[in-house]
Amino acid sequence: MGEPVNVGLVGCGTIAGQYLETIGRLPGLRLAAAADLDPARARETARSHPGARAMSVDELVADPEVHVVLNLTIPAAHAEVAHKAVAAGKDVYCEKPLTVTTAEARELLAAADAAGVRVGCAPDTVLGTGTQTARKAIDDGLIGRPVAATAIMVTPGHERWHHHPDFYYAPGGGPLMDMGPYYITSLVTLLGPVTTVIGAAGRPRAERTIGTGPRRGETVPVNVDTHVTGVLVHDSGALSTLVMSFDVVSTRCPELEVHGDRGSLVLPDPNYFDGDVLIQDLGDEDDRWRTLPVSAGYEPAGRGDGLADFVLTPPGIEPRTSGRLAYHVLDVMESLLASAGSGRALSVAGRCERPRPVTWDAGR
Repeated sequence: MGEPVNVGLVGCGTIAGQYLETIGRLPGLRLAAAADLDPARARETARSHPGARAMSVDELVADPEVHVVLNLTIPAAHAEVAHKAVAAGKDVYCEKPLTVTTAEARELLAAADAAGVRVGCAPDTVLGTGTQTARKAIDDGLIGRPVAATAIMVTPGHERWHHHPDFYYAPGGGPLMDMGPYYITSLVTLLGPVTTVIGAAGRPRAERTIGTGPRRGETVPVNVDTHVTGVLVHDSGALSTLVMSFDVVSTRCPELEVHGDRGSLVLPDPNYFDGDVLIQDLGDEDDRWRTLPVSAGYEPAGRGDGLADFVLTPPGIEPRTSGRLAYHVLDVMESLLASAGSGRALSVAGRCERPRPVTWDAGR
């Protein structure tokens, strides 16, 4: 594999720990620099990784020793940091979502194309054995022609456990923008890009009460829809039903199901990399679900495997965690909310290719 790719980390918060664990595990990556709004946090991160240096964001993107910028800032800062990396001639990989709006995402991708650099984006959970084993089952024809899917994420709300849940209920938040990227990226990976959406949404409560921490009992205004449902029409003709909610106590429905004309699949939670994939065949006299053997995906896998896949993808080949895929997913979510507001079906303008599958790659 040659020399490892030097990673410059911007944003040393909680999620950074998971990425750094993966970077330390994979021989193709090495942490070279760290930056954060809190310089002390950047210094601590650098101290924990021999050879890494703490610096400002501007210093990091300009450093010739940094080959790719890993952007783990808050969503509102994704576009600004990514543009700095692109202007410095660096590839950049962002946490989800790519940017807060599709307008920002279009500008970023256009700037990257003009600079001759690449943009990648999470989520990378779709590269694990859960989604990829299901993808292989679909591609191998085990369920026949895919006709439908369901994707369901429900919770009573994050204010029950989060000390500062305000941003979940502010513009850019809500269940769709918060968790939708995991589910929609999986659906695109399994069934291909989305052409049209039909949505409906609501917000039953005007405020939420914080249930824990120093602000317990304080109320937070709700300025976004907290229950979003819709139908995604895939280019393949398959129809996916999506439910994302901060208003539902619980459900017994699987997080993801895919149905074909000869069988059905139950997938694990797309917020994770692995888990059992179940299949039931048409004509099975016992009407029983059986577990498919793991047959595709990265194992072990963690946050950051998408970064590795991105930087090691040869020039001229679209990375599996590309910015164009992330832009398409963001456009699907924006279009779904716009459809809910207008009461009309809307076309999804941002297109992408169905990502390449991950062949079985255990024990890397």
